[in-house]
Amino acid sequence: MKKIIYNQLLKDITKFFILSSLSLSLIIWVIQAVNFLDYISEDGHGLITYFSITFLNFPKIFSRIMPFCVFISIFYTLCRYELKNELVIFWNIGVNKVKFINVILFFSLLFLLLQILLNSVIVPKTLDAAREQIRNSNVDFFPNLIKEKKFIDVVENLTIFVESKNENGDLKNIFLKDQLKENQSQVIYAESGKIVSESKNNFLILNNGSFIDVDKKNITSFAFKKTEINLAKYSSKSTKTPKFQEIATAHLISCLYKLNYNKNYTNLPSYFLCESKAENDIDEELFKRIIKPFFMPTIVLIACLIVLYNKDMFGYTKLQYLLFFLGFFIIVISEISARYIGNSKVEYFLIIPVIFFFVSYFFLILKLRYSS
Repeated sequence: MKKIIYNQLLKDITKFFILSSLSLSLIIWVIQAVNFLDYISEDGHGLITYFSITFLNFPKIFSRIMPFCVFISIFYTLCRYELKNELVIFWNIGVNKVKFINVILFFSLLFLLLQILLNSVIVPKTLDAAREQIRNSNVDFFPNLIKEKKFIDVVENLTIFVESKNENGDLKNIFLKDQLKENQSQVIYAESGKIVSESKNNFLILNNGSFIDVDKKNITSFAFKKTEINLAKYSSKSTKTPKFQEIATAHLISCLYKLNYNKNYTNLPSYFLCESKAENDIDEELFKRIIKPFFMPTIVLIACLIVLYNKDMFGYTKLQYLLFFLGFFIIVISEISARYIGNSKVEYFLIIPVIFFFVSYFFLILKLRYSS
């Protein structure tokens, strides 16, 4: 009988977790997708890149809201059981409160491991894949980039100005500046032009204009009747260097060992600059991935404290609000702690979730002994 009760309890918690986490993730994902639409269109990337990036950001969203969804799922399930007098029935048939809570705590370890897996493996891989999409993407949305009487400089090493543009895409009085090298640039002026697509590449056809080559010593110019520029060689100005959250956990740990023990690791990617000034940022990122999930048992235990009371007690509703905000506060604390990790060593922060957990569990045991 007790096994059936525990199985049903865990099923109810899991169902509400799946419902709440997916619903909240989708809402946040849609909001971010709208923001990404502006980002992608302004940088000149196509719809394939847009949908790839938004999809690859979903695991990050799911991981960020996971602690809150675990807390609210357990808290809601237990409150619903109390409202329907199911908890009273459990206690009357001999279900031990401590064992009841321990079952939930052990079950929450699965969520803890899942979040560590997401934070340490899946999220960095998906974010790196999204960055790779940007890194390898040509500016395939050039026609929509160009606006009348506005300097467009979202393309790397290229500035474009067009005086007018009609519905057919015909351009008038076109100005381009191509920064070929650090001390060498090319200025192009044309009376008219048009962007055409051919073999999945965009070409800018220019008519009646001139090239002006500028370097340190010389300025040369020559006129042309017609010329074309392959726009595929230009890339977006979008940040191509990955952020720390996109770098594999193994690479971050290897970098820390390299900085602290002067060991040379050849497996670090070329785009990852392992420098001493990055140590604090690496500490913070590793805290978020590995240490922060250990706050999970603490917030789960806070949710379980509701079983110590019943709905007929005076101030029960206020107690519900108090426990809810306490759990939410611990989640906020876990987020804030990561920001200050750079001021201390990572190992000092290992004890924070442990202290929170044992204080809460000690209070629980004392309360149960006192009530018995």
